[in-house]
Amino acid sequence: MLDIKFIRDNTDLVKKAVELKNLSLSIDDLLKIDNDLLEKKRIQQALQEKRNAHSKKIPKASAEERPALIEEGRKIGQDLDALKPEVSSLEEQLKEMLYRVPNIPAEDAPVGKDENDNVEIEKGGELPNFSFKPRDHVEILELNNWAEFEKIGKVCGSRSYSLRNEMVLLEMATHRMALEKLKAKGFNLVSTPALAREHALVGTGHFPEGRDQVYYLPEDDLYLSGTAEVQPNSLHGGDIRKEEDLPILYAGFSPCFRREAGSYGRDVRGLIRVHQFMKVEQYVICKNDPEESRKWHQALLETSLEIVKDLELPYRVVECCTGDMGTGKVKMFDVECWVPSEEKYRETHSCSALHEWQARRTNTRYRDKEGQVHHVHTLNNTAIATPRILVSILENHQNEDGSINLPKALRPFMGGLEKIKG
Repeated sequence: MLDIKFIRDNTDLVKKAVELKNLSLSIDDLLKIDNDLLEKKRIQQALQEKRNAHSKKIPKASAEERPALIEEGRKIGQDLDALKPEVSSLEEQLKEMLYRVPNIPAEDAPVGKDENDNVEIEKGGELPNFSFKPRDHVEILELNNWAEFEKIGKVCGSRSYSLRNEMVLLEMATHRMALEKLKAKGFNLVSTPALAREHALVGTGHFPEGRDQVYYLPEDDLYLSGTAEVQPNSLHGGDIRKEEDLPILYAGFSPCFRREAGSYGRDVRGLIRVHQFMKVEQYVICKNDPEESRKWHQALLETSLEIVKDLELPYRVVECCTGDMGTGKVKMFDVECWVPSEEKYRETHSCSALHEWQARRTNTRYRDKEGQVHHVHTLNNTAIATPRILVSILENHQNEDGSINLPKALRPFMGGLEKIKG
């Protein structure tokens, strides 16, 4: 969220951000609520000061004066009591609107409406040139008895899958490879629970707008997280760290769940768009400095590209336009890997810089060397997410007999095997 003072002082800039991110939000309405709240609080403060001054008169008053003074004090108290629900209501309205205010996109972020306006900034790897008719990932999985879709769907619902045999090991190998790389780069490896409380999802910005994407367990008042970013983002909520404690680097490993509401009929076959998946998420808390944030944003992106190159996959990097980057983002890159059967690149990594937008929600701060307190900056990026990345691995590294050549970087995590076949 943005500081209300920043919104007051930069109204046109914030309105422009609302426009660039294609949001339905009236900043004028927000400022009216803010003004109404300020006025009510001024009245409240004046009444409180009046009551304090009035209460000092009573002990000094004569017996004849005291009843009238007591009655006057009672009326002041009634006026204060009447104001409390009005102030509380306005505070709640303002908070809900502030949660919906977008971050200001970087000046050099491409302007556009949706993913069609994203800008390609890098491309790498060679597209495969098969001497045979290549199979898609579902055909490869079924040929090798590496996955079950139909029967598991009857048991667990649509968009479910069950990996089998070597594919289970391959999935684990990709995560192990990513975790080893992040550990070597100084990240703290953490396994994060899938469950989270509402405030944690508000803290990341997934709520209030994204409620329809999240599974809710009403009896426990808990939600299933859609990314391992949720828990590390709230771990230091309310903290005031020392500047020398920063940056804090987390590699969160967890099961993730998404309802995929609104995507019915899209990518229903195979492993592209599923309800449950595994993910290693890079998450950074750094000091409140745009240049420091930019440095870490590039570092996170480079790590993802290292992983994609280790997997020997053709890829491209796109910078997301203002209409596709999401409410809280200042700048965002997607890494997309080639899917031969579709003859297109598919997003596998999403790299975001949010400055202090999340930290204001969680009230995560640090004290600089001069003693000043600031909200931290936060950043996140995928390290590896399965099963989607398996689609590109299977299709790009397939052989005519259905076997799969393993990238060299994965072989140590697959018992030294050079290829696998069911």
